[in-house]
Amino acid sequence: MHTLAQFSVRHMGISTVRGAFTKVSGSVEYDAADPSKTVIDVTIDAASIDTHVTMRDNDLRGASYFDVAKFPTLTFKSRHVEPAGSGKLKVIGDLTIHGVTKEVVLEVDGPSEPMKDPRGNIHMGASASTKISRKEYGVTGGAMMVGDEIPITIDVELMQPAPAASH
Repeated sequence: MHTLAQFSVRHMGISTVRGAFTKVSGSVEYDAADPSKTVIDVTIDAASIDTHVTMRDNDLRGASYFDVAKFPTLTFKSRHVEPAGSGKLKVIGDLTIHGVTKEVVLEVDGPSEPMKDPRGNIHMGASASTKISRKEYGVTGGAMMVGDEIPITIDVELMQPAPAASH
C-alpha cells in the first residue's frame, strides 16, 4: 500500500511529465548485519502506468511505448548490495523493461529503522533512485517529443508479518 515506482520525462525539452506505476509487488530479504546478503525481486504491472492524463496513459500502454500486451511487466532483480555510507546502500541489479534487460545501480536512502505496529508487524522504509535511457530498453515512441533520460524513484515500505499465534 505504501510503495510507488515514479518517473519523470522531459516533453519537447520544455516541460516535465511525471508519472508512476501504481501496482508494484515483490520481496526483499534484508540482512542488516550483512547488507551484501540482501536479495530484492520486484515486479511492476506495466499497465498500471498513471500520468494523470488518460489519453497519454493509453498511448504509453500501446505498441509505441511499453507495449503492455506483449510486455506486461517490468522487473528488477538484485545481483549485489553494498553499504554506501551511513544509512545508504548501493544495489546493483538487472532491470527488464520492454523485454530488454540492462544492469542498473540503485542509490538507496535507507532502510529506515524497524518499527513494530500494534499488530506486531515490523515495518521499514527506503527510497531508491536511478536514471536510465528509455531508448536502450527499446521504448522509442515519441521520437524528438519525449526525452531519453528517465529519472526513476522507488519509494517502498517493507513489512514482515507478525508470527502467527500458536494454538
